[in-house]
Amino acid sequence: MEGATRGRVHVISRRMVRPSTPPPAAKGDEVEVINLTPLDLRLIRTDYLQKGILLPNPPVIAGGATALVDAMEASFARALARFYPFAGRLAADERGDGTVTVSLRCTGEGAEFVHAVAPGIAAGDIVSSIYTPAFVRYELHSFDPAHGGEVAADEGLPLVSVQVTELADGVFVGITLNHSVGDGTALWHFLNTWSKIHRLGVGDDDDGDLSTPPPVLRRWFEATWPVPIPLPFAKLEDIARQVEQTVVKECFLTFSGESVMNLTSRANNEITGMATATITSLQATMAHLWRAVCRARRLPRQQVTSYTVVIDCRGHVEGMPRGYVGNAEAFGKAEATAGEVEEKGLGWTAWQLSRAMASFDEASFREEVDTWVRRPEFLFITSLTFAGTAVATGSSSWREVFGNNDFGWGMAVAVRSGAGNKTDGKAAVFEEPPELGGGMAVELCLATGVLERLVADEEFMDAVSLPPGGLRG
Repeated sequence: MEGATRGRVHVISRRMVRPSTPPPAAKGDEVEVINLTPLDLRLIRTDYLQKGILLPNPPVIAGGATALVDAMEASFARALARFYPFAGRLAADERGDGTVTVSLRCTGEGAEFVHAVAPGIAAGDIVSSIYTPAFVRYELHSFDPAHGGEVAADEGLPLVSVQVTELADGVFVGITLNHSVGDGTALWHFLNTWSKIHRLGVGDDDDGDLSTPPPVLRRWFEATWPVPIPLPFAKLEDIARQVEQTVVKECFLTFSGESVMNLTSRANNEITGMATATITSLQATMAHLWRAVCRARRLPRQQVTSYTVVIDCRGHVEGMPRGYVGNAEAFGKAEATAGEVEEKGLGWTAWQLSRAMASFDEASFREEVDTWVRRPEFLFITSLTFAGTAVATGSSSWREVFGNNDFGWGMAVAVRSGAGNKTDGKAAVFEEPPELGGGMAVELCLATGVLERLVADEEFMDAVSLPPGGLRG
């Protein structure tokens, strides 16, 4: 609500922004309809994706903050023109045979743009502690994550919402995306494009001036699938799910390039003579995390635990090129007992993750998706972090998050997520390229007592670089 205050954040304005140029019509004046793929539809009952970046304080310009926000709104409209499906709406059709179909109509109705102020919040309040403050999760992103499963039952909700919040000494840009129309890579692609359009002053006809890949809007569909794909619901409202309330505490862990290098070297040394694979820095860091989480959870030695890694299919599956806008995720899963993870060491644990990530096979992936079309099952993040025994991780590159997010007054200095899809065992990894040091950051959610034990684990924390505020909660 315009003029509303949520905790420490006051909303100045809330408006719907249309693409700067109207979306193309399919035939004549007809609205283009995009049929959602199985990878999209399996997420129809999932929370919205919520990511945010902390930017430095912008320079003073004529017209002040209002002029800056107006300019950001204008560049946002130009970004929407390139990603015009994001300005559309979901539409559902009850077929009368016990099934419902859901499609994306490119109506150009717009995406939400919120301008807010929080003069009592400084950048240090966000980044100075290892723990993530509640206001970051609930006040710096404009959409209530509880909307996630209800979106198909409310066709009026926007698919994208952004919130630009002026802080005491910086700007926080939070972006929310309906997960059934795009994954995390698509979200960062949109945000990278928006920031570059703003920084360079790119107009509607200046695509050549953008180095970010053009969005590939054509969805990946097999010829044997029905179009649209029916979902096993008798009525539209049956699609909405009950919101899962998971009580977790969240922290942000930073591993220096030297620390990551040491973990990687140690892991590879431990598997010498055991495996031919070379452990990557990502696998070594995740293995270090998995072992510590098992200890913090106090899992019995015989308890089976798993680590699920999100695999980006772009460039690995025909029809999903770089720039593909939609969901393009597969999952690699490593399993072991808690005793094996602890006793067999970092290298062995990293090797299990390496095998899980290398197991991706396009033919098997297509077969799995074909099975989904016949017997749909809907994905929740809790199904990847089952019953407090598992960990699930998606990763983003430094360039996606930091290097390509510069609105013209400096690159992003921090990344933080909103409250959506937060559950016990959820981890997001942000990788820095080797030429910039090769460090990593991990945004981690765990049950409160478990997280407290994790940060008290000296073996784990020896590899972590603490922020200025240390372990302050």
